[in-house]
Amino acid sequence: MKFLAILASCTILSVGTAFAQSEVDKSDWPASFTVGTASQGGTYFVYGSGFAKIISEDLGVPGGGEVTGGPMQNMALVHTGEAAFGMTTMGPANESLKGTNPIAPGLNMDKACAMFPMYKTPFGITTLSSTGISSVGDIPEGAKIGFGPAGSTSDTYFPAMLETLGVKFERRNGSWDDLGSQLQDGLLDVVAFAVGIPTPAVSQLEAQSTVNFVDFTDEEQAKIIAEFPVADFTISSGTYSTLDRDLKSVSMWNFAVANCDLPESFVYEATKAVMADHDRMMGVHKAASETLIENWDKNKVLKWHSGAAKWMNENGASIPADMTYGG
Repeated sequence: MKFLAILASCTILSVGTAFAQSEVDKSDWPASFTVGTASQGGTYFVYGSGFAKIISEDLGVPGGGEVTGGPMQNMALVHTGEAAFGMTTMGPANESLKGTNPIAPGLNMDKACAMFPMYKTPFGITTLSSTGISSVGDIPEGAKIGFGPAGSTSDTYFPAMLETLGVKFERRNGSWDDLGSQLQDGLLDVVAFAVGIPTPAVSQLEAQSTVNFVDFTDEEQAKIIAEFPVADFTISSGTYSTLDRDLKSVSMWNFAVANCDLPESFVYEATKAVMADHDRMMGVHKAASETLIENWDKNKVLKWHSGAAKWMNENGASIPADMTYGG
């Protein structure tokens, strides 16, 4: 009898859970969705495609990652609704809100809302050991430097950072995979990465060539932090198979964004799908180690989508009403 009572209780709980799930009104949900990522070979593409798959599987809505130019373009795509979700860094997000996004100058992109914290993007420099470049000061005048896709976080900030440090260079753009190939072929002297770590393109590069990881001196780091919206960061030894020391760097926070007009229940369930199972996100990419509820407060720029804010606040965040879109 005791066993039957337990069995009956479990059955009731199961039915209750299924009933609760069926109670979610999906009539205004989109038929499909895309996540704006960045170029192949970068962390954005891997991470974004991964969380798109998780949302699609859990919510039963077809969706996937889309190759884009990165944070600036993602803000534009999400603002206009061409992409339901996207990925951005706080610098490009701030510029987009102010109307200084180079993709659409003068347009205040206020329809892109915060969804969940992703991870910090460190800025790092990689070159072939054969170049003899082992410090910023070693970069020769006129060096050809790849800064990633046009409009990416790296392309937006790294050139200005290096100019602040007195480096004179020729600017090149392209996908991270393409830039890595150009570095190997001697068409580039340096690639300046600003992507989550470990970066697939860098891992592939060090597997095929002997590389130098170039970091900043204390003075260089302090100068960059004083001029740009970044914080100090250390790329730990072992992040890459041939990296045998800690690298002094700077970083900028990344957040997933959702179109502000998406249904609250849809974004609530999508946020839950990503944030409720951290191990599953860690299986997507190691950068997800920072995809944690407690990092909600790293967003000091964007309004939160009401659905995302609701789930985050139910699970330990304290997002104020005035930081919630429509609140």
